[in-house]
Amino acid sequence: MEKLFDVLVVGELNVDLILSDIEKFPEIGKEVLAHGMTLTLGSSAAIFASNISSLGAKVAFLGKIGNDKFGEVVLESLKRKHVDVSMVKTDEHAGTGATIVLYVDEDRANTTYPGAMDLLTIEDITEEDLKKARHLHFSSYFLQPGMWKGLGQLFKMARNLGLTTSFDMQWDPKETWEMDIEAILPYVNVFLPNEMEIRYLTGKNDLQEAIDYIKKYTETLVVKRGNKGSIVVQKDYLFDLPSFLNEKVVDTVGAGDSFNAGFIFKYIKNENISACQRFGNLAGAISTTASGGTKAFKNYETFRKSALDNFGIVI
Repeated sequence: MEKLFDVLVVGELNVDLILSDIEKFPEIGKEVLAHGMTLTLGSSAAIFASNISSLGAKVAFLGKIGNDKFGEVVLESLKRKHVDVSMVKTDEHAGTGATIVLYVDEDRANTTYPGAMDLLTIEDITEEDLKKARHLHFSSYFLQPGMWKGLGQLFKMARNLGLTTSFDMQWDPKETWEMDIEAILPYVNVFLPNEMEIRYLTGKNDLQEAIDYIKKYTETLVVKRGNKGSIVVQKDYLFDLPSFLNEKVVDTVGAGDSFNAGFIFKYIKNENISACQRFGNLAGAISTTASGGTKAFKNYETFRKSALDNFGIVI
């Protein structure tokens, strides 16, 4: 079967309402002022899909939204970035997810209404859906309880059909970090946690101990470290690559998802892992040059210009 898409993204869909230029986080019973506000496409999976499509990959999305204005914003945003939304499902009994982001300096606090994100299950995904793509990416495990029991099955089905796979579990709002590692990670080609997430998942305070615990379960482990760069581990290979530092950060919303987009964009082109890591670091840095997770990614040419103008990098 001819592949229609380079990447099928399965995951959560929501909008982000970002309140920025705040002097401090609010306290109970008190009020603070935000001098900036942005309504934009949110969710780890959607930011990844939008940005990797902007880089030039052919991308489709499978997820759930509500029949409401926020759902329209999600669909319109994805379509503008040439993401195929024919597999996005509308649920008449739930609203589209939304996240309120309070941004203070380079720190942020999020509050999320999951809405239709709760309702996506393995029954919503068919082999025919997967056969349309070369690669499967899934984000935000802990925000999608309907997928908890079926995610290992999804990755196994994808691998059996010849797809490569990537997974970014994201933060656990309940902070229980209950995930069946042995049922999921052996079917994941690229696992993309950040430094804090992998420590909590493994219960290890030491990063190297956390890496040693996880690396035996997955082919490629990528640990995102924010302004410290990233670490890539493949068997006995470990490479710690510093970040491209942006001295004029607008915000860091979606920087990790942008890293994922850059890394996987090179990965699906079968480039070596060091090239994937470097491009991931660059994509994460470029994300911080504009507000929201997607505004820095208009198309590949503007990405190249930003790389040169902001970081002196020629690509």
